[in-house]
Amino acid sequence: MGKRDDLIAQYADDLKNKCGMTPDMDLLTKVTIGCGPSIYNADASTVAASQPAELETVKNNFLIGKLGLADSADLDAAIAKCIEIYGKSERNKYRAVMYYMLTKHFGKESVYG
Repeated sequence: MGKRDDLIAQYADDLKNKCGMTPDMDLLTKVTIGCGPSIYNADASTVAASQPAELETVKNNFLIGKLGLADSADLDAAIAKCIEIYGKSERNKYRAVMYYMLTKHFGKESVYG
């Protein structure tokens, strides 16, 4: 297995054990690939949930840019909900896991079709 496969396995483990979800491995793989090379960078591979600028980046670049959602309070609420599910005390919130949960939350799996 390659490095990406190892990371996808790690993300699936987080979804199962930290978020209480059974991951759709096909979708998780597509979301991970969609993150590009950032998954290999220690800083870029995680979401700094305590930094408002980072949450704005998730909202603007992923929810609005990638998923094509309109800017609204629902986006901020969904990000907050994902952080809550992942666990506020969880230091490493992987970007691919957050993006996966947000994709599922908004029912936008077709973006990765």
